[in-house]
Amino acid sequence: MSTPITKTTTVREKPHAPVSHVEPLRELAHRVGGGIEVTLYWSADDGETSVEVRHPGSDQTLFFSVARERALDAFYHPFSHLPVSRDFEAA
Repeated sequence: MSTPITKTTTVREKPHAPVSHVEPLRELAHRVGGGIEVTLYWSADDGETSVEVRHPGSDQTLFFSVARERALDAFYHPFSHLPVSRDFEAA
């Protein structure tokens, strides 16, 4: 069995950003396509599901939590499930 990875509870834009809260994750699914890698995780500690989107070309990574009932949809359509910043204003 592989070593569990860790997660943060915030969206990270850089892969080596400081981690505020660490807990083990289990990988449920992984796919590569369109120049990105998408991984779906589940936390055995709290049952939370999350998605990681990585762009290998720029080495940028986004990581965000998603409701369990939306996890599979978020895995296939991650950008439609990104958290919206309160500072964001539609033009």
